[in-house]
Amino acid sequence: MRVLVTGAQGMLGSVLLPCLQSEHEVCGVDQKDFDIREEAAVERALRELRPEFVFHLAAFTDVDGCEANPPKAEQVNALGTRNVARACAEIGAGLLYVSTDYVFDGRGKRPYREDDCPNPISVYGLTKLQGERHVQALVARHLIVRSSWLYGICGRNFVSTILKLAKEGEDLRVVSNQRGSPTYTRHLALKLVELFATRAFGVFHVTGSGDCSWFEFARAILQSGGYPHVQVTPTTTQEAGRLARRPAFSVLENRRLAMIKLGALPHWSEGLAEYIEEGWRGSEIGANSPSCRGAPLDR
Repeated sequence: MRVLVTGAQGMLGSVLLPCLQSEHEVCGVDQKDFDIREEAAVERALRELRPEFVFHLAAFTDVDGCEANPPKAEQVNALGTRNVARACAEIGAGLLYVSTDYVFDGRGKRPYREDDCPNPISVYGLTKLQGERHVQALVARHLIVRSSWLYGICGRNFVSTILKLAKEGEDLRVVSNQRGSPTYTRHLALKLVELFATRAFGVFHVTGSGDCSWFEFARAILQSGGYPHVQVTPTTTQEAGRLARRPAFSVLENRRLAMIKLGALPHWSEGLAEYIEEGWRGSEIGANSPSCRGAPLDR
């Protein structure tokens, strides 16, 4: 099958492409190829490439960046996704859209199910939810996959930031009152391919098994990465003073995966061990990570 992947050079796209290439004719595109905010450019590209299915990963994922620049967040996450969905509908292609746990408000007492009502509390969560709505309205054959707390070898992420600062001898303050499920991009990519092969459609939650706080995750990162001596101090979301609000509890129940007899992803600790084994490159992480020195860390 001819498959197109947007955001192909991102943290998830870079590992998804090789997973798809063994079975499909795959074309990966990124911002240098066309800007998803430009409707005509998207339509032209999809008419020329004629994919039968599109994995839409391109997004503005900087949570605080979205809060600081709502127009850009809307243009990329909502209207950009609408442009991709319209182009898919025009050529009859199916569409998989990767969304987020941040579509929920975090006030729940149990893991969120696929049919729970979203209520985002940040611009990022709102614009990703708007993207979901466009996909549902425009593309009959669609998959919406909500995942959470992504990390992987390519691109900046929480794990790489913790390891970088630990390598530099920094003591850390990490948020302890947000809870979610860290998800290793390689595990997610393999499950996306598996889900795609079932030809199931609708909304699915796909995250690493288990859950933890950012503080607990940071301690596990330091232990696995060989920095157990580095001091990490718990702090609160309020003390962190971040621009965008975060859900306190955004654990997702992978209910529909079980319903179609697909196994859950490995436990988040297994993903972390694989990430460490695969190897993080300090020089690359230094170039890609945000400046977090002395600041409380969360996503």
